[in-house]
Amino acid sequence: MNSPSMKILFLDQSGTPGGAELCLLDIAKPYREHSIVGLLADGPFRALLAQHEIPTTVFTTQTINVRKESSLLTSLRSTSQLLPLVQAVAGTARSYDLIYANTPKALVIGALASLWSQRPLVYHLHDIISPDHFSKINRTVLVTLANRVAKLVIANSQASQTAFVAAGGRSQLCRVVYNGFDSDRYVIAPAETEHLRTTLALTDGFWIGHFSRLSPWKGQHILLKALTLCPDDTKAILVGDALFGEDEYVLELHRQVKQLGLEGRVRFLGFRSDIPQLMSACNLVTHTSTAPEPFGRVIVESMLCGTPVIAAAAGGATELIDTGENGWLCPPGEPEILAKVILTCRSAPQQRQQIAQLAQEQARDRFDIAAINTLIAQHLQSIV
Repeated sequence: MNSPSMKILFLDQSGTPGGAELCLLDIAKPYREHSIVGLLADGPFRALLAQHEIPTTVFTTQTINVRKESSLLTSLRSTSQLLPLVQAVAGTARSYDLIYANTPKALVIGALASLWSQRPLVYHLHDIISPDHFSKINRTVLVTLANRVAKLVIANSQASQTAFVAAGGRSQLCRVVYNGFDSDRYVIAPAETEHLRTTLALTDGFWIGHFSRLSPWKGQHILLKALTLCPDDTKAILVGDALFGEDEYVLELHRQVKQLGLEGRVRFLGFRSDIPQLMSACNLVTHTSTAPEPFGRVIVESMLCGTPVIAAAAGGATELIDTGENGWLCPPGEPEILAKVILTCRSAPQQRQQIAQLAQEQARDRFDIAAINTLIAQHLQSIV
């Protein structure tokens, strides 16, 4: 069977495009003629898929009341809600060759639908299954379903694979495949970059970009503290907003900006679609997650844009960066050390540019979307 003609039911829990969804978008493109993306929530992600002519269906618009930190009682209460959904997914799955679950909730629904429809299940693991991110009951559920139902688990990093095995996952099920990227999307014309800088008033000072949803574990507060230890013309844009009920944290960040006297040095830009352009407009990008990152799309995107990056030294980030060669690593949750690294980067513009150029070359080769999709196709072919 020619892999692009394989009929796949992709499943994803989110209506909003995050890192896992952007990865799925690129994976689904080669199969769009014969496959479909099933969503467990409606929202902007469906429109983004439609822009790329990827067929979609929304299986439910009712919120599935299970979160990563949910208790056993909450999980049990959701059972009656899930059964009709599983039945609908299983009915659709019978018209496809396999079910490709892209997120944890999609794994739960997809595993039960797989048993019902007798279609093989693939789970794409975009998370570090650990107490930092999941309750004990949810770790048990995810690992048990993956072990007993999935024919293949695709982990987005060695860190994700290691955590999966440490939580009880079967190592022989798991294959590491990094996220793929279309490097052409990150080639931004200098004139476009300068126009954006002028439009957003990013022309004066040394601008640092932070790109992620606003959430405590993403560590925007760490960057704000580090800024207080840098010269006054060191400034930051925070690109992203609350996604999963972190509104109080967003308010706390605004309060922190005022308390630290950073009103003129920090800009909240919210969600943006022009990420490559914004990254190219920055002098530096920081990644400040306080818990291990499963992969770190922002890190690779910064590399592809030719913008130097400092990342928190935990999880998948340590597989992407060699300090002083293609970027810098900093201990998580250490604003004083982060400030020192920022000052080091700022004081050596020639070295900074050389490192960014090498990172760009490495990222284009290592994370090429065509090569990544070929590898995934080979793995899928092996189980159909």
